[in-house]
This record gives sequence, structure tokens and C-alpha cells, in this order.
Amino acid sequence: MSTTVEAASERSAAEVNEEIRALWRRSGGTLTTEQRVQYQRLVMEWAAAAPQSHRAA
Repeated sequence: MSTTVEAASERSAAEVNEEIRALWRRSGGTLTTEQRVQYQRLVMEWAAAAPQSHRAA
């Protein structure tokens, strides 16, 4: 599984979500500073890739 953030158009929201879930599983529920940065990037990528209906109004 990739640890780099790819352009939103390259991965689906589901793929990014799976990487987010894997990050949390690996961390045991507590993110290091480095993992928090990675998590924030993944959440931004997920938001960009998520269908319009999943975004907050």
C-alpha cells in the first residue's frame, strides 16, 4: 500500500479511505506527528475524490 498522496483523479475515494483505515490500524489508534501529517493529506485527497453527495453542505 502506498504511503504517498496521489492526485485525487488517480484514486477513488474508496481507495483513499482504505489507506486511511490502514493507517489507523497500523497506529493502534494513536497517530505520531508524522502519521498525523499523512492522515491530513489523505483526508484532503479523500474529500477531493469523494462524490458530491458525501460532502458537507
